Amino acid sequence: MRRPTLAARIGLVTTAVAAVAVLIAGLVSYGLVRRAADVEAQHALARQADVIAGTPVSSPGRPDRVPVQQRVAFLLRRQGIAIAWETREGVALGDRLARRAAATAPGGSSADRQSFRTGVDGETVLVEIRPLDSGGLLVLAQPRSQATGVAAQVLRRTTLALLAGLAVAALAGIVLARRLARPLQRAATAAHDLAQGRRGVRLSTEGPAEMAEVADSLNQLASALEYSETRQREFLLSISHELRTPLTAVKGFAESLADGVTTGADVAPVGATVLAEATRLERLVADLLDLARLGAQDFRIDVTEVDLSSLVADAGRVWAARCRAEGVLFATELPSARLPVTTDATRLRQIVDGLAENALRVTPAGRPIVLAVRAEGDEAVVEVRDGGPGLTEDDLGVAFDRSALYERYRGVRRVGTGVGLALVGGLTARLHGRATAGHAAEGGACFAVRLPRALHPSVGGSRTGE
Repeated sequence: MRRPTLAARIGLVTTAVAAVAVLIAGLVSYGLVRRAADVEAQHALARQADVIAGTPVSSPGRPDRVPVQQRVAFLLRRQGIAIAWETREGVALGDRLARRAAATAPGGSSADRQSFRTGVDGETVLVEIRPLDSGGLLVLAQPRSQATGVAAQVLRRTTLALLAGLAVAALAGIVLARRLARPLQRAATAAHDLAQGRRGVRLSTEGPAEMAEVADSLNQLASALEYSETRQREFLLSISHELRTPLTAVKGFAESLADGVTTGADVAPVGATVLAEATRLERLVADLLDLARLGAQDFRIDVTEVDLSSLVADAGRVWAARCRAEGVLFATELPSARLPVTTDATRLRQIVDGLAENALRVTPAGRPIVLAVRAEGDEAVVEVRDGGPGLTEDDLGVAFDRSALYERYRGVRRVGTGVGLALVGGLTARLHGRATAGHAAEGGACFAVRLPRALHPSVGGSRTGE
């Protein structure tokens, strides 16, 4: 079953609200008009009674008495008003309706001026009684239905006006609903296009503030997706290049061995080269896997108490040998006492090796690399400083972003895969530390990892990532 659209719902709601408003206005108007019509009809009949009562009428015995009464009665009957006179002797003359209405006067027939309503033959009748100067009483009576005829016309016109207003309100609601729903429909179409892989989708940020905000958010999402996918493609290209180089070496030497080109004393060096390239491939694949799994729940973190001084000293002996082979000067700066830290020793050694390898890659022969450890309050700091080309101020902010420095310096200086520093930053965050980049006194870059010396109790006993 198809769900109703937003435009249909808004149209129905606005029409319903308009209908309720029209109904309430009609009921209120009906009551007000009827009451106003009743009051105005009674006042109009009273004014006519006052005028007629003050008009001289022929005295008995005058030959023109009947014609005057007849003319007055004729004019009033044309307005739906019955007229009667009651003489001084109590003789009632005139219309039957007026005589019957006068008989029901609350003050009796001898009363003076009276204004009231009464029922005659099941119909409400407006009655006005006035005393005459010549004696007797004047009685005017008018059925309420005739007196309020103008009110009925007003009510009909009011009803027509309210119905016209309802139609206009419904039409305006439908137009408004479509206008409000149209940007949302465009946003839904844009989101569908983004889901289908189209990244050039952009929406106009016109219209109400909320709609403009939705359009702007979708535009930002499209830009972010486009940028992210571009970065991913570039990253895959760089990784493909890094994988191809050792694979090409392994394949070439393996073919030489298989074809019998390499024999005798040449086999051992070729085997060593193949092993080195395979180790390089293994390390690269491991880094990629670790980088991909950093955000996973099953990323293993084994938290124990580690002597940071001893860990860095062991790493220093390995990297001292590698630096000598490259002609690079190497030194360590270690504290005189133990520096216990609650962390994962394997992941911390992975961080140190990653920073050292990055430094060795860019440091020319004859320049120094320093591996330093120190305590700063509740934190332990591991630094790797080098005498390489260093980083610019702009580089410092993106040093740990994946492939950021790789893209900037590819073809300019020796670069890795763009994975190492990103992995260092991710691992440091998982160990509840923070990695920073700066300038080294040795002239190159300084990468520092700051770790809490004691983890929070809720973290200290965990065996896996958060």
